[in-house]
Amino acid sequence: MKPASYLQDHDVLVFELKGKIMGGPDAVIFHDELKKAVAAGQRKIVLDLGQVEWMNSSGLGMLISALTTTRNNNGEMKLACSTDKITSLLVITKLDSVFETFATVNDAVASFA
Repeated sequence: MKPASYLQDHDVLVFELKGKIMGGPDAVIFHDELKKAVAAGQRKIVLDLGQVEWMNSSGLGMLISALTTTRNNNGEMKLACSTDKITSLLVITKLDSVFETFATVNDAVASFA
């Protein structure tokens, strides 16, 4: 899960997550990429969830870990394009009050300005 794009205008890194987010090796790869970006000075992160089919508790843990890593390095992380299933999961777990979510990637990127 490498970052899908780097938006120079706003200095925002966008990770495009796809498929089933259930932890495991993909979570390790994602977290390693995130840590590299943060270590390199990246402070504005958007996770595009538009192509995520399903997420379990390990996937939620991966999001929380990413948010913690970003915040511990004086950064911000926002979610974009959350599907109805993911939005429902965030509401049920009350994580909708923890994560700032936006309808589109562009809205999430613009929120940093």
